Order: sequence, then structure tokens, then C-alpha cells
Amino acid sequence: MMAMRILALIALLFATPAIADPAAPQGAEHVFTTRNFATESGTVLPEVRIVYGTYGTLNAARSNVILVPSHYMADWHGYEWLIGKDMALDPDRYFIVATEMFGNGRSSSPSNTAEPFHGPRFPVTTIRDNVEVVRQLLQHEFGVTHVRAVIGFSMGAQQALQWAVSHPDFADRIVATAGTARTYGHGIVRLESQIAAIAADPVFAGGDYKVQPAKGIEAFNLVWTGWLYSQEWWRRELWRQGAPAGTTLAKVIETYRTQFIPGADANDLILQMRAWQRHDVGTTPGFNGDTEAALRAIKAPVLYMPGATDLYFPVGDAQYEAGFIPHVTLKPIPSLWGHPAGAGAGPGDGKFLNDAIRAFLE
Repeated sequence: MMAMRILALIALLFATPAIADPAAPQGAEHVFTTRNFATESGTVLPEVRIVYGTYGTLNAARSNVILVPSHYMADWHGYEWLIGKDMALDPDRYFIVATEMFGNGRSSSPSNTAEPFHGPRFPVTTIRDNVEVVRQLLQHEFGVTHVRAVIGFSMGAQQALQWAVSHPDFADRIVATAGTARTYGHGIVRLESQIAAIAADPVFAGGDYKVQPAKGIEAFNLVWTGWLYSQEWWRRELWRQGAPAGTTLAKVIETYRTQFIPGADANDLILQMRAWQRHDVGTTPGFNGDTEAALRAIKAPVLYMPGATDLYFPVGDAQYEAGFIPHVTLKPIPSLWGHPAGAGAGPGDGKFLNDAIRAFLE
């Protein structure tokens, strides 16, 4: 969805209507519901729902499944830069399951859950909570207990690496693009600044707002945008690529300020940021907070693809973690597009990712 969101913002800048892409892969939307879901925080939610999509057909042996868990505030369409006849994930060959996370406003979220768990009372759901509910989904809906690969971008990469630690024999391959196995201090501070931007709006009222805190969300959008691309991306004014004559930096900034995640609920935004902040594979039961030991325990081959200019998940953090993963291929994405490069956003990024992932799966 990151690449799709950027393209949508560019369309806003151009003031042209969106046109459906006839070549886009055709998937189907589903909903998985389970009762009495126990979160890591100790809260038991009476009922939770996970929205997900599927592409392709499950074979008789149930051996062609690839899981693509979603990223921040994304829906199940977020990996269509990777799915298609001539792409790494061919629906004629694989059965692709694309899951949406808690807190995106469609799966169970603060905004759509009844009291006593509505709004700020919804428990913080962790990356491991998302992994666990998807484990239940795959087993209950499809009888699947093993997959060809888990492939994830950003928070999806966090989930992919957590799958490799929590369930070492679950996947034949793990692919993580623009995401790490732990959120380190700098990332925690960045996310806290974005949460603070929302909470500073008086309308927010501690999360019990009557209307959305629009000014706080706009401030959040600007903080997010400031970290989204590399400094060189801004210096070279790469936002001009494909833009009509007369497009200005001021218009680009205004578009991101007002349109970055249209219609998002403030408590939903915060819930997923809290999950992002708190993530550490080292806190998986059995590892006593030792991130390095958890990484050493990964059995599956891992294709680790940090963005070379990513400010959200810096390449140095990925290089550090790769030193502990036994069977890892570290392949940074050579792009100036910062974090979105991990979702194929920049020119050439999609081909680079598709080629590398296709070869890794083979």
C-alpha cells in the first residue's frame, strides 16, 4: 500500500482522476473471525476479526502458500507491486494470502470495537499477536501449517522475522524488505513524536474524542513525511518526476499534510505505532529479551533487503541483525526513495525487488 499511496498522492498533485489498472492482479476479500482471543497484554477480546485477501488457488497438497502480512495502516492490496503473471509471486503458481493487521480500521481496531474495548481502551496488540491470529486463520480456514515463504515490507517485515523466530519450521523462506526484527531507540523516539503530534490536539481528549483530531493528524502526517524519503530525494527534488510544470514543493507538502492517510482514525494510527515501537523478537518467550539469541535461532534462509537510504529502518540496523542470522542474504535496495523503496516505489525499485525475490524463491 505504501507504493500505491504515493501514486495516489501524485495523482492528487496532478489533479487527474484515478484509472483502474486492468493488469492489476485479481484477488478475493475474506474475513476471519475468532472468539476469546488472548492478547500478549493479558486482555481477552471476546471476538476479533481479520480481513484478508487471496490470490490464486490452493493446491491439493496445500504446499503452494505464500503469506504476505500487511504493513502500517495497509489493506490486503498492499503487495500488488509483487503479485502478477510476470512478477515474483505468480498467482498461477502460488496461493497468496495477504492479511491485514489489527488496528487498520478494517480488522479489529480501536475504531470498530464495541465497549469496553472501544477507542483508547483497545489493548495494544503486538506483532506476535498479529502472527498468532494469522496462524489460527491459516489453520482454521485452509488447514495450512506450513508455507513456502513469508514475505513482508516494513511492519510486514517485522512479522516475517517474528514468524521465523516463533515458528522456526513454519516457512521454507523468509523475505524482509525495509524492516527489522527490533525497533531500536531512534525509531521509538520518532514514533513517539508522531503520537505526541496527534495527542497534542485538544480535540484528542486522551483518545475519547467526539470528532477526529484533524489538526493533530495533520501534524502527524508532516512528521511522518519528513522521515519518509531520503534527504537526497528532497535535495534532488525527485518529487518532480512525472509532475506537471508548475508543481511546487509547497503543494507537495500541503498534499502530504492533508491527504497522507485519508480517513484514518487517530486511535487506530496510535495503536499500530505502539505495536511498531514495542517490537523485539528477543522478547519472544524463551529468549529472555536477548535479540541476538532470537536471531541466531532462525532456521529458514532469509533474504534481508533494507532500503539503502531508509530513515525508518536504517540499513545499519539491518546489517547488525544480519550478523546473527545463520542463513541470510543481505541485499540492500540501492534507491534514494528511502522507506518506500522497500515497496517498489521508486523507478527501478520494483524490478530490483521482484528479481531478487523471484530468484530467492527458486
